[in-house]
Amino acid sequence: MAIERTFSIIKPDATRRNLTGQINARLEAAGLRIVGQKRKQLTEAEAKAFYAVHAARPFYNDLVAFMTSGPVVLQVLEGENAVAANREVMGATNPADAADGTIRKDFAESIEANSVHGSDSPENAAIEISYFFAGCEITS
Repeated sequence: MAIERTFSIIKPDATRRNLTGQINARLEAAGLRIVGQKRKQLTEAEAKAFYAVHAARPFYNDLVAFMTSGPVVLQVLEGENAVAANREVMGATNPADAADGTIRKDFAESIEANSVHGSDSPENAAIEISYFFAGCEITS
């Protein structure tokens, strides 16, 4: 088992409903440590650049609008196989397909407003972490 880092966003639908503490408790219960965290209102430019991989998809503009609609909590998580562990506790992207007890099954409002984002690979985690965090903002 490898100790690794992953990136997490608690999305505007969850921060609006004061779910940050409940979500973080589930992440920590899954063996993940929060080693970097900040609350931020994303600008349109930040959201567009972060989600640029989806720019050609029909949902891109709605995604950018949603992600800039309220504050988010940006986090760096660390632990054994952190990417896979985070994805397991988050649940499937579509909350209708998410397993019982996962964050998305319990808290998501829709497939878009699904409360959390998590990196899908260690390589993307490194890219996403460096987009929002300087190395000095992360502690182990």
